[in-house]
Amino acid sequence: MSVAWISIGALVLAVGLSCTTAINVGVLALTMAWLIGVFLLGMSVDAVLEGFPTMLFVTLVGVTLLFSIAECNGTLGRVTGRAVRSCRGHAGLLPIMFFGLGLIISSIGPGATPASALLAPPSMAVAARAGISPLLMAIMTGNGALAGTLSPFAPTGIVAHGVMQRIGLGGVEWQTYAYNALAHALVGFGGFVLLGGLRLFKKSARGVQREAEPESGTLDATHWTTLAGIAVLIVGVAGFGLHVGMTALAIAALLTLGRAADETKAIKAMPWGVIIMVTGVTVLVSILEKAEGMELFTSGLASIAGPWTLAPIVAFGTGVISVYSSTSGVVLPAFLPTVPDLAARVGGIDPLPIAWSMNIGASLVDLSSLSTVGALFLAAAPAGSDARSMFNALLIWGLSMTVVAAVLCLVLFQ
Repeated sequence: MSVAWISIGALVLAVGLSCTTAINVGVLALTMAWLIGVFLLGMSVDAVLEGFPTMLFVTLVGVTLLFSIAECNGTLGRVTGRAVRSCRGHAGLLPIMFFGLGLIISSIGPGATPASALLAPPSMAVAARAGISPLLMAIMTGNGALAGTLSPFAPTGIVAHGVMQRIGLGGVEWQTYAYNALAHALVGFGGFVLLGGLRLFKKSARGVQREAEPESGTLDATHWTTLAGIAVLIVGVAGFGLHVGMTALAIAALLTLGRAADETKAIKAMPWGVIIMVTGVTVLVSILEKAEGMELFTSGLASIAGPWTLAPIVAFGTGVISVYSSTSGVVLPAFLPTVPDLAARVGGIDPLPIAWSMNIGASLVDLSSLSTVGALFLAAAPAGSDARSMFNALLIWGLSMTVVAAVLCLVLFQ
């Protein structure tokens, strides 16, 4: 039990220091994971490092390398300049456009992470050139991608619907998808208004075009080749289910061989600090799970909930855990099976709203900088932006969504 509390304290310490010091939280998290795993749990170093998120690492490296190439050879600059002009007069339309693209791409199959991986670099580049807050653009584009994450065709949706089918709550796939999409639309557009999105409609097309003009020249063979590579990535991921990270790495390798960009320059431009930050924290979270810290945190839910408060408490609790853990890999598979017993224990209430609350609560926080989607937008932040401020802002946004999810589920399901 004491080790469980220590593991929780280590995570709280890591996050707290990341907000108040210059240390890379990933390095600190890896250090604490080693200390707790080896010296308190008796694990080997190899066992501790089994928690390293290889798939996430490959996804971040592959996607950021590909779009670093596209940035270094001028492709993103030229394309985003045209994207800005396509909105014909209003910078305010750009975040809305990317929200819609995220929703569509995520819903048709890839899910939120691949959709965010595809859209984060161009959307953040557009934000920089159009004078839009990077946080506002990340909130709109990220919530668009997350709005489609519970589609019956998306990986997280497949996990959620499969578990719900096994516990007797099947046949409501599109209702589940619709509730999640509604929640993300509400918070996405709420963030748009809160962060000054309406003022962007007063910005003239001419002013926006001037900011995009420096790199809006002619597309040559190198740019078209790079765009073809990005198109192959989109088709491969969305149409054929290819792994986004490995596919991006393969395309980046081909572009490098074809001399589409300076490989050394592109690799140096990758956000290695962010990659270490996110993967390091994930290792510490895996130690938290092994030390039963997560079980300790969630064991009190049933004892404090009543028929009217169970949905918001469940949404809040799963949201807090999902800030630091995988929604599809940990939270939903671990907690959805408890819904029937939890509903019966509290007072024989309908279990379906409880399951919907878990889905919404776990998903709504996934724009946190400690989650994959948030990390992708953080990694794509424009050059010269304050990465630490962005990290803290996305972390605060994700944590605040635990409360927002609780309120939304109270309103929706009571």
